[in-house]
Amino acid sequence: MQLTTVIFDMDGLLIDSEPLWQQAAYEVFKQYGVSFTQQQYNTSVGLRTREFVAYWFQYFQLDEQYLAQAEKDILTVVGMLIERNGNIMPGVPQIFEFFKQRNFKIGIATSSPQTLIDIVVRKANLSSYLHATSSAEDMENGKPHPQVYLDCAAKLNSAPLQCVCFEDSFNGMIAAKAARMKCVVVPHGSMQKEERWAAADLKLSSLQNFGQLHFGLLNQS
Repeated sequence: MQLTTVIFDMDGLLIDSEPLWQQAAYEVFKQYGVSFTQQQYNTSVGLRTREFVAYWFQYFQLDEQYLAQAEKDILTVVGMLIERNGNIMPGVPQIFEFFKQRNFKIGIATSSPQTLIDIVVRKANLSSYLHATSSAEDMENGKPHPQVYLDCAAKLNSAPLQCVCFEDSFNGMIAAKAARMKCVVVPHGSMQKEERWAAADLKLSSLQNFGQLHFGLLNQS
């Protein structure tokens, strides 16, 4: 089936926010007397904030009465950090223009709440490109479940087989493939060589490397 639709993840793909999420998580969890190793943190990238907090509260055996407050605090801190320090990733304007020129329907599907989507869309000047956004924050299932991708495709009136997704996290890649969509992964440089990205249809080192050749390969496969 011919591709007509592109759906982008957000954190770590469109904006260099993963270090800011990590900073916010470290700051908040430090209040409870615990910290993560880098390897520990990497295992939970791509989860919704609520799932992230619940997972680490259970892991560190913290009092669950503070779960909701910890989630709220992380979102507050990361929102301020993104607003102040968030940098748009290389290649974002070009790739949105690439798909706009080909009359693609364009969406964002992310684990982040709508408030953060709005901040990033404003910072990156993407509102004129977007036809739909989906947040998994209040959905029954977050990534790696495909629900947020299927929801975004439905908003765009596109069949899953018409969609190509761009992701930077393993959980996101699994979500996109579970939705029966093509998936292009752009992993962080430190994770580029990991074998687990083999499930993707294409792997890039940067969005700015995507071009007509890659587009043709995706449409043929």
